[in-house]
Amino acid sequence: MSSDSIVLGQPTVGEEELAAVAEVFKSGWLAGAGPACRRFEERFAQVTGTAHALTTANCGSALFLGLKVLGVKPGDEVIVGDYTFPATGHAVVQAGAKPVFADIRPDVFSADPAHVESLITPKTVGILAVDVAGQPGDFDEYRAIADKHGLWLFEDAACAAGATYKTRPAGSLADLAAFSFHGRKGITAGEGGALVSDREDLIARARKLHTYGIEPAISREGSDTLPIPEFHELGYNFRMSDVQAAIMNVQLDRLPDLLAARRSVAKRYHEAFEDVEALTVPVELSDREHPWQAYLLTVAPEVSRDALALRVRAQGVQCNFGTYASHLQPIYGPQAPLPVSADAFARQLAVPMHANLTDAEVTRVGEVVREAVQSLS
Repeated sequence: MSSDSIVLGQPTVGEEELAAVAEVFKSGWLAGAGPACRRFEERFAQVTGTAHALTTANCGSALFLGLKVLGVKPGDEVIVGDYTFPATGHAVVQAGAKPVFADIRPDVFSADPAHVESLITPKTVGILAVDVAGQPGDFDEYRAIADKHGLWLFEDAACAAGATYKTRPAGSLADLAAFSFHGRKGITAGEGGALVSDREDLIARARKLHTYGIEPAISREGSDTLPIPEFHELGYNFRMSDVQAAIMNVQLDRLPDLLAARRSVAKRYHEAFEDVEALTVPVELSDREHPWQAYLLTVAPEVSRDALALRVRAQGVQCNFGTYASHLQPIYGPQAPLPVSADAFARQLAVPMHANLTDAEVTRVGEVVREAVQSLS
């Protein structure tokens, strides 16, 4: 791939982020769970429409912490939307439980509520629903199922910062939600994550667990005594650094513009691909706002997705498969077939999507993909 390739994903960062990091350097508090983290937590809770937020090292740690504070234990089963990066299923396994994968809707690829309900057994304790490519799933239906069967509901909102469902922000749709700030996400510090909830008890317990089982050091700042924490339970080091939090505070300022830029790119892609018979463009449901963390084309069965990807890459346009049909990954052992998810895994193609794409680059992506499809049809 040449240096002038059109890249699949790219963060939008600049002098503002550098200046924010410089302020952290001046403060002397670079470590985790410090003042910059607290500022970001307050602001991110507002963005997600929740009462409480906790910064974490990454989304995987946020998912794991969420499962722990929800009381997941060995022998439990958690229903997981299948079409997702395996960090979702991994968190369930790491918490000691069994992920039970649910097949997906064929249009937006989030968990099919009817299949979710069919999977409930006496061992089921909760539903972990994924906002695929950032678009929230059917949370009213998930909530009705959870309430009917006495289950908790957890939103994997890794890709969903800025998304909405029936005017409600992603993050506010379940008992807990986990976000990612990885480099390909809509807002990013390179890595990092957050856990959000309206339930103070859940976030308070997660805050202790993410700092080795004690209150973070900032809670002891300014004390006129010498408080010495005691360790009563096994915790973890899942803290975000204040350097990352400083970057994330600037990224929150950028969020409206970043979302607008991605939505503009998505609109132009729709126009470029909607008349290509061998391609199906992604769906944005009318009651949701899609943040377009990724733009996933579905390739017709008669065209090889893999061959198409190689031809597109050869023309200097980065692309990749969509995401994983988790139930097909060997780590989870034999699983029941999930045909809709397996089909999406085999046929989806992610093309460049980020806020820095120029009009010329978007045009070029459209031309390259269209020409590659024609050559294979």
